[in-house]
Amino acid sequence: MAILIINGSNNDTSRVNGVAIYIKDALAKRQIAIDEINVHTLPAEVLIHADYTSEAIHAANAKVAAADTIIVLTPVYKASYSGILKTYLDLIPQKGLVGKTVVPIAVGGSHHHLLVIDYALKPVLAAIGATNTTQGVYIVDKQIERTADGFAIEEAITARIDEQLAQVQRLQTV
Repeated sequence: MAILIINGSNNDTSRVNGVAIYIKDALAKRQIAIDEINVHTLPAEVLIHADYTSEAIHAANAKVAAADTIIVLTPVYKASYSGILKTYLDLIPQKGLVGKTVVPIAVGGSHHHLLVIDYALKPVLAAIGATNTTQGVYIVDKQIERTADGFAIEEAITARIDEQLAQVQRLQTV
């Protein structure tokens, strides 16, 4: 099983990265390999100009093609997923998510944006061919604390993330 995180955070200190770290650690304990695309590290000019010919985009899209499961992580801004994530999603081939399990996870400032996964992110993922999308996880950012060692995530949230990862494992063994 090949799992890929597409991390739509804008920097390395985002709480979204705390979620990415948790997922990578949880999968490592299960001896499952995981790869990651940190969208903010892709060349900005390539993203802004939608340069499909870029070597960086070809390399990122090769990771998408090789994955069985895609975990899409995003902060929530103005009731939607991050703009930087959208710039990369636009560069994935139109049917790039066909046959893949997709797990959307969003981190927002309040419960007011709880439906961002269903009404903003899932339709875009479906446009790229995602037909097997899990329920996903919405996290309020205060449920992820920055610590001296990195991040601490509330147990209720890690339990929901673990359930999504277990669901992915069940789907991959069917």
